[in-house]
Amino acid sequence: MTDTIFALSSGRPPAAISVIRVSGAGAQAAATALAGALPEARMAAVRELRDPTSDDLLDEALVLRFDSPASSTGEDVIELHTHGGRAVVDAVLAALGRIEGLRQAEPGEFTRRAFENGRIDLTEAEGLADLIEAETESQRKAALVLAEGGLRKQIAAWQERLLSLSARAERAIDYDEEDEAVDPALLRDCALLAGELRQWLERPRVEPLKDGVRVVIAGPPNTGKSSLINAIAGEERAIVTAVPGTTRDHIEVPLALGGIPILLTDTAGLREAEDQVEAIGVERAGRLVENADVLVWLGEPAAAPAHPRLVQVRPKSDLDGEGAGGSIPVSSVTGEGLKALVDKIATEAKSVLPGEGAIALNRRQARHITEAAEALGETASSTEPVIAAESLRLARSAFDRLTGRAGVEDLLDALFGRFCLGK
Repeated sequence: MTDTIFALSSGRPPAAISVIRVSGAGAQAAATALAGALPEARMAAVRELRDPTSDDLLDEALVLRFDSPASSTGEDVIELHTHGGRAVVDAVLAALGRIEGLRQAEPGEFTRRAFENGRIDLTEAEGLADLIEAETESQRKAALVLAEGGLRKQIAAWQERLLSLSARAERAIDYDEEDEAVDPALLRDCALLAGELRQWLERPRVEPLKDGVRVVIAGPPNTGKSSLINAIAGEERAIVTAVPGTTRDHIEVPLALGGIPILLTDTAGLREAEDQVEAIGVERAGRLVENADVLVWLGEPAAAPAHPRLVQVRPKSDLDGEGAGGSIPVSSVTGEGLKALVDKIATEAKSVLPGEGAIALNRRQARHITEAAEALGETASSTEPVIAAESLRLARSAFDRLTGRAGVEDLLDALFGRFCLGK
């Protein structure tokens, strides 16, 4: 039998009100021991909370009752809305801890029970975890779309179509002749669904929104990359000297530009290295350039790497004459061009972020949708009904892993460990 758990679910005291949650088969009995007669389900009532062992008055609290399965966890749930002083909260938690069969909840255990009892799926749980960790408005909005079931509803629609396709494939096996080819209409519908999934995979992902858009500043040595980093950051974050090759390793500076999370990265100058340490730095710089979301180039325009979001800069504009057209003249000393450069970086960075209110996939979700799309693609090219049916089964399995119905046991501890105590 599953333990009955309890925890403080609101912020740490002191506060005006604190919320203590109890979930499990023994929740109502435990609440009755403290508060006496409970209110009707989904009704609030004021009750005196008394220590079951001494009958001492602990607090006067608002008591709410939610019956299984119509609760946040799918179990019987009691909420005690107490006064928010430390002594009050500690006394109520201590009294609950002395009731047989109750124990303190682990971090994320309430949400994990909601998942295990089918109240939410894995995508909603991931959204809740992101919502707790959100630091910017854009992160909050993206997490809320997931937490409210935006992706779950879309997946349910895909699964319904996939189940219909599977039924048609199985029916062909049962009733068609062995040498009968797969119904062209079935192949067409599988290709259409595969195409829709691939369109979703082309959407901006959530990682740049969570981790920051990686803006890499690159170019030959001694072109002012580190000075530019310091000017944009507004503080000395990178070492600046007149000696070429000063930067041996990359430096990352997290910033917010126009409300957009940015990971500004200074790199070693790209040139033939003169020693082993610099060679390692140059190699790393090359990889960072390849993986950049936005590339800011401080070299000759003709030597700029090919990149879909390239921002060309003419550095040290206070010293040099006119540069090539299309480059933004910038001086880290006088501040000339800094605002134009920051605005351009923010515009390019915004293009890799999901639109406001749009559903953005994370790596795990994208991986399983890719698996489903590939399986549907194999179905669309099948000539044998049995092969088509098996490919559709693989697509269904990928969706089950996506929603957490199967094959995610190794993921759950890490996911729910991100939650705070009482969530």
